Amino acid sequence: MAAERYPVAVLVSGTGTNLQALIDRLHADEREATEIVLVVASSPDAAALERAATAGIPTAVVRKDDHPDRESRDRHLAEVVRGAGPELVVLAGWMSILTEAFLDAFPDRVVNLHPSLLPSFPGMHSIEDALAWGVRYTGVTVHFAEAEVDAGPPVLQEPVPVVYGDSIETLRERVRGAEHRMLCEAVRLFSQGRVSRNPDRRREVQISDEGATR
Repeated sequence: MAAERYPVAVLVSGTGTNLQALIDRLHADEREATEIVLVVASSPDAAALERAATAGIPTAVVRKDDHPDRESRDRHLAEVVRGAGPELVVLAGWMSILTEAFLDAFPDRVVNLHPSLLPSFPGMHSIEDALAWGVRYTGVTVHFAEAEVDAGPPVLQEPVPVVYGDSIETLRERVRGAEHRMLCEAVRLFSQGRVSRNPDRRREVQISDEGATR
């Protein structure tokens, strides 16, 4: 791997399809600036761990059940992640709210991926909710993580059309393609030093022009 690559830690809970996109499109491409330095799973059974191991990426498991409460889990999680020295922490299917015990350790350096155009359809059933509402468009949001469900300001968003006759499976597959694009593009922007958050207006996020350096 090339020197001076942008170090990223990825937190996962499930199969890791978005992790795989990051591996294939950024980590494994030496022309890209990004290197995944750690993958942390919330369960030892997460299939995403196998994806990381296949790519030669260090892994760790931090289970909530091993700690008396969420805050103590997050303090331990912060220690584990900090040890890898990431510039950015990516929640790619991490199915647990993070508290300030973790977020304060990485201020404005934790992003989450959500399969809707927030603030519409937060939570775990966004695909089902979009179909139930009959919206013409749903989408994907990459946003700064906060200690609430899908609450931080967006970094990137992409609309995804809802097609007449869509099922949960067909819509989810279309959204997944946008997830892969948006997550990789957001990490690329961070690696280029082009994302900034207004310290006075915390919901205002700026993407600077191409060519900026970190």
